[in-house]
Amino acid sequence: MDAYAAKTILIYGHYDVMPAEPFELWKSEPFEPEVRDGHIWARGADDDKGQSFIQAKAFEYVTKNNLLKHNVKFILEGEEEIGSPSLSTFCSENKELLKSDVILVSDTSMLAADLPSLTTGLRGLAYWQIEVTGPNHDLHSGHFGGAVANPIYELCKMITNCLDADGRITFPGFYDDVEDVPENERKMVAQIPFNEEAYKKSLDVEELFGEKGYSTIERNGFRPSFDVCGIWGGYQGEGSKTVIPSKAYAKISCRLVPHQDHEKIAKLVVDHLTKVAPKTIKVNVQSLHGGQGYVCPIDLPAYQAAERGFEKAFGKRPLAVRRGGSIPIISTFEKILGVKTVLMGFGLESNAIHSPNENMSLDIFWKGIEAVINFHQEFDQL
Repeated sequence: MDAYAAKTILIYGHYDVMPAEPFELWKSEPFEPEVRDGHIWARGADDDKGQSFIQAKAFEYVTKNNLLKHNVKFILEGEEEIGSPSLSTFCSENKELLKSDVILVSDTSMLAADLPSLTTGLRGLAYWQIEVTGPNHDLHSGHFGGAVANPIYELCKMITNCLDADGRITFPGFYDDVEDVPENERKMVAQIPFNEEAYKKSLDVEELFGEKGYSTIERNGFRPSFDVCGIWGGYQGEGSKTVIPSKAYAKISCRLVPHQDHEKIAKLVVDHLTKVAPKTIKVNVQSLHGGQGYVCPIDLPAYQAAERGFEKAFGKRPLAVRRGGSIPIISTFEKILGVKTVLMGFGLESNAIHSPNENMSLDIFWKGIEAVINFHQEFDQL
């Protein structure tokens, strides 16, 4: 095989993980992988060490059995969970090194173990930290209560106003670049099996909430969202302490859809929150990181090779779905390297990524390896 004439696949994965806290909720050590009850249990078992290992084992198999007829490059990073801040510069400086015909990523999920699917779209992300300052030091609530604005209360009011009663985000101009979901695509989404009662039961919630006029699947894959990821301030120790805190903080994020520019949205939110803050407090809004959304066309030959690879391994053709999560570097790959990415992920909702007791089914692990092996062979036929 002439390596210079052969096609090239660039395989991407990340080895960094989300913090494992709270440790007391884990049934085994999060950083000591344990095989139990037909699963691998560990932080990163799915996201993304386990899925990256699927790619590595598939590559090992095709090379050992002389099945590889194309070039393969691997790029593994340790900053994905904070938005891959260094990787875009690396890509810009190493275009020739990273040159490929397609990028393959296993860092997404399937609809269910018996319902394989390929991700065709990802939402983008924008993330901020808000600091609200009231008085220049903590105050006695008896001496100053009723006379000075409470930063925690004012922060809560600001956050509450970010969503209206219909679940729409209220930042002016936020929806300017959001495209309506095409009717034919909404019909395709409606065909995806979805049991709302089972979904609610799995989350232990009585009712769901989201933007009015859209189904749960559409809200999660096609529409933007707003979330409060953390909020803190004031006294949090044992017992009581009557205090008006000097400061309060929150971390907020928005999932964005393709065509929404995360930098534009980041500035829009910073400007708006700064503008609407009452004079009783000072507000500092810091944009932490973000990324663009991404769409993979289903007529892309490499996507169709992945589709056939899945079908052979799982016994049924995978559904094409857009997912609500974000992998910011995927859009960066397309922008800088000019290459499309095929998202060939094997995660399940029950794998509890970002939560205690993250895991991966051994059955899915083996089928994932088989699917990737099949993809390599199908790719050679293109």
